[in-house]
Amino acid sequence: MEENIYTIERSAPWRETLRKSMKASERTSIERVVMPAQAPDVRNRNNQEVNAGLSEEQAVREAARCLDCANPTCVTGCPVGVHIPSFVKCIEARDFQGAARVLKQTNTLPSVCGRVCPQEVQCESKCFYVQKMQKPAVAIGNLERFAADFERLSGKAELPEKAPANGIKVAVVGSGPSGLAAAGDMIKNGYDVTVFEALHEIGGVLKYGIPEFRLPNAVVDAEIETLRRLGVKFETDFLVGKTATLDDLREEGFKAFYISSGAGLPNFMGIPGENLIGVFSSNEYLTRVNLMGAASDERDTPILRGRTVMVVGGGNTAMDSVRTAKRMGAEKAMIVYRRSMDEMPARKEEIQHAMEEGIEFNCLLNPVECLADEKGHVKQVRVQKMELGEPDASGRRRPQPIAGSEYLIDVDLVIMSIGVSPNPLIPRSVEGLAISRKGTIEVDPETMQSSIPDIFAGGDIVRGGATVILAMGDGRRGAAGVMRYLSQK
Repeated sequence: MEENIYTIERSAPWRETLRKSMKASERTSIERVVMPAQAPDVRNRNNQEVNAGLSEEQAVREAARCLDCANPTCVTGCPVGVHIPSFVKCIEARDFQGAARVLKQTNTLPSVCGRVCPQEVQCESKCFYVQKMQKPAVAIGNLERFAADFERLSGKAELPEKAPANGIKVAVVGSGPSGLAAAGDMIKNGYDVTVFEALHEIGGVLKYGIPEFRLPNAVVDAEIETLRRLGVKFETDFLVGKTATLDDLREEGFKAFYISSGAGLPNFMGIPGENLIGVFSSNEYLTRVNLMGAASDERDTPILRGRTVMVVGGGNTAMDSVRTAKRMGAEKAMIVYRRSMDEMPARKEEIQHAMEEGIEFNCLLNPVECLADEKGHVKQVRVQKMELGEPDASGRRRPQPIAGSEYLIDVDLVIMSIGVSPNPLIPRSVEGLAISRKGTIEVDPETMQSSIPDIFAGGDIVRGGATVILAMGDGRRGAAGVMRYLSQK
């Protein structure tokens, strides 16, 4: 199916017309279109989406920058294999529906990926402009968002081509991006797919972990509705390993399993005072706000609204947490990160947005103790200045404490955002399943097959932590592995 749509788009009669309509020198002289956004002093007080999306004219202009390379290296940077030049040229030709059609051949969640994927270090980093001209890449992510949103808002969303049903039942455990990608590929190939989700809503980290101002729930729901229309079944409040075991599901006729239960176990620093009132993990804080509606006065979910909030960490989840705290009324919201800004792993756009919104950044600083008031509520954090030494295993310079540099920072809310560990329930409940020392499921990286032949896995339960698009890439490989296994069986 994928080759067919690409062949059609690449041989479309308007393609050569587009090529002749503008010289390469004219295309390369077009400046990258800047995504419109809410003003910083407005958006930091609401939960509406920050980026406003491209207009049709802006999208067509940005698409015109694409040189339609004979060897499109941008595609090699996409973990789910979107044929980028085809959908971009559809946009330039104002065939917006065709662009969405190309996207959905390989990407189950194009509206999501257009918003949250780190294109700057993936597809866009491979763009000819970056590789050969040292100029800004074609805004592939912004164009992906435009095409997917255009179709969604048009009310004319098409379903991808689907093979006839084969009656073979497959279970997907976890409804995050990896599980949804796997479900999408398998349902399109005729399999009977059921997704089991432990929480009361579908979407996994897309719902509980990413704020509405970055990824609106309505966008996620629309992508899930497409899967429902394709025939994917969803079971919520279903904890595999407790509600039912994999053996129970085998007895119900499921022939294979794709495990994508994520990494929902938060990490802490192990410093004194982390158990004080007012110290949260990012997981808990964001779940209360994003999934349980704690930001609304009409909901009963309890949440502490700090005036001075410290978020410890430098990743995307830390940025989501500190920007959420600002929107929850914090007068002062700060990042404390033990390395420098250059080593900060969050997306550059998220860091820039946070700075614009008034977030304070304290780098080369590390908490060593949380101190309490007389009621057991955190009131201060003792921090220590750091300096960068030699590179560690990740390639980043290792932070080292500076003796005698400790001091206190007054706070009334602390959010720890220093990573997560895999959910241990399924690994511990399946006898004979090979598990790494970090608690992740060990798989063949090509097929995502585990030590038990009918169990495949991907996403955070394998990686320990991953971006949405890397998890989706696992889902696509896992789906291919499942289908290959079942066809051979």
